Amino acid sequence: MKPHSICLAVLLALGVPAIAQAQDAAAVAADAAASLDIAIKGDWRTPANVARDGYRHPAETLSFFGLKPDQTVVEITPGGGWYSEILAPLLRDRGHYVAAIVDPAAVAQGGGRDYQQRSKDGLEKKLAASPALYDKTTVVAYSPAAPVFGEAGSADLVLTFRNVHNWRSAGQAEGMFKGFFNVLKPGGVLGVVEHRAKRDVPADDNSGYVGEAQVIALAETAGFRLDGKSEVNANPRDTKDHPNGVWTLPPSNNHDPKDADKYKAIGESDRMTLRFVKP
Repeated sequence: MKPHSICLAVLLALGVPAIAQAQDAAAVAADAAASLDIAIKGDWRTPANVARDGYRHPAETLSFFGLKPDQTVVEITPGGGWYSEILAPLLRDRGHYVAAIVDPAAVAQGGGRDYQQRSKDGLEKKLAASPALYDKTTVVAYSPAAPVFGEAGSADLVLTFRNVHNWRSAGQAEGMFKGFFNVLKPGGVLGVVEHRAKRDVPADDNSGYVGEAQVIALAETAGFRLDGKSEVNANPRDTKDHPNGVWTLPPSNNHDPKDADKYKAIGESDRMTLRFVKP
């Protein structure tokens, strides 16, 4: 029997409902892929952000995390809005994009609070400047000491990009992962991208890299189940022994000018890409 005949026979044996379900699943996947492609190719995206697509692989990364245009998605500390430019327009009509930022008032006075205030002001200015893209975005300010990212069980997907090292060094990682677990619906997904160390590193390590097993342990301790790994953001050229850690590499480029070609050839850091599910 030919392969296509075998597939047809299996579907017929399962019955019409199974065929319809398979067709529905294929249609949903095609819709998600098309919507994501439109958002990534949007002319509203900042040229400097587009230039990093080759390192950050937004299409492959978000597809791996199972992003769909009708989901409620919480992005943790979106910074300057690199992913906001993709997620907010994509989710605007059928879903909901939530940008979770640190509440400056929850941080002790000083440089840390000033930094968080600048981050908050910068993101809000970006959102306000383009209401056609961002008018339905919700900004949630959370306290790092007791993080709450929304109503419990309200999110389909939580995303965090290159943040875990900061939380570990500040002693906040366990609470953050518990907050992710709480805001997600049962069956919801946590997507994590992080600079990948060669092995486990101390909490006070200042390289910016974290051991993959350490991130998995944080998630599992919070109640998550590891559902998949992807090498889409891997970079085998990254030796992970740079004088200023990950910030030696692009896009920070914190290095001696004479070494510019060396670090440009390496590119951005080697990164783990992990998908977890809330049971």
